[in-house]
Amino acid sequence: MSPGSKNEFLNERQRLACRRHYLWLRAKTIQSIRRFFIKHDYLEVETPQLIPAPPPEPHIDAIPSGALYLHTSPELYMKRMLSAGYPKIFQIGKCFRQGERGALHLPEFTLLEWYKVGIDYIALMEECEELILSVCRDLGMGQKIESQEKIIDLKRPWERISVSEAFNRYTHLTPDKALEQGVFDEVMVTEIEPCLDMTTPVFLYDYPAPLAALARLKKGNPKLAERFEIYIAGLELANGFSELVDAKEQRLRFEEHRKQRSNLRKQAYPMPERFLESLEHMPEAAGIALGVDRLVMILAGKSKIDDVVSFTPEEL
Repeated sequence: MSPGSKNEFLNERQRLACRRHYLWLRAKTIQSIRRFFIKHDYLEVETPQLIPAPPPEPHIDAIPSGALYLHTSPELYMKRMLSAGYPKIFQIGKCFRQGERGALHLPEFTLLEWYKVGIDYIALMEECEELILSVCRDLGMGQKIESQEKIIDLKRPWERISVSEAFNRYTHLTPDKALEQGVFDEVMVTEIEPCLDMTTPVFLYDYPAPLAALARLKKGNPKLAERFEIYIAGLELANGFSELVDAKEQRLRFEEHRKQRSNLRKQAYPMPERFLESLEHMPEAAGIALGVDRLVMILAGKSKIDDVVSFTPEEL
């Protein structure tokens, strides 16, 4: 072994040794998540990572692999399972998104998704509370956790703020104006997220209808989507919603998303026809995607995702 290779090995060994505590925490967190869903009679499933047609979301890019794509989320295939009669399913697995790298992002990351038939996004919020509290109890952390010198009280119910209320409280814009000006995401990141309560988890809910994606529009108010996001210690952790089960409406949304991708000069994806066909038979349900890496970051009190994974892209 050359001196340079030996130094590289020693540096890697030291780097991995420094992560040992957090990787144990990560493993115990995943084990606890799995126990929670098994206890609640969910079926753990594995869906393909190589798929022919990712959702054509304008701002999420799939990584090509030959004639297929690495999935950005298992959502479409898990919903096909709901349509086939599976009432409660969950999955913990790797997802892949092109060009995502930063303190909170990796191009390969671990996602927890779960779906339950017969509930809406309000009931799903309650199940999220149960899950996080269950994990913290399993880890011996109790109802209050410390993360980056902040004490976070997980006592239920967690704070719930509508998106409209958050814009009214923390910005000079309405959500519709922010969308019209193309600054919705920027305002969320720079003006709203820093102002959210850091001492308790927060649900931001009822997003504007143009941001519904695969969510159902709100009953009695079609200008809003039955969608929420969870923030803990100011960090966006999860995105959930009541599922849209109208295949025609979903097709129209996908077509609009494909136009947006074209306008952004992004790669065009095939239409996910089998998903749309199955959607005609899907019962009412709610589902959510939760970032496992980010959850471990919160529990470990770390500010960088690099600290809670075995290897980053730069270390491969």
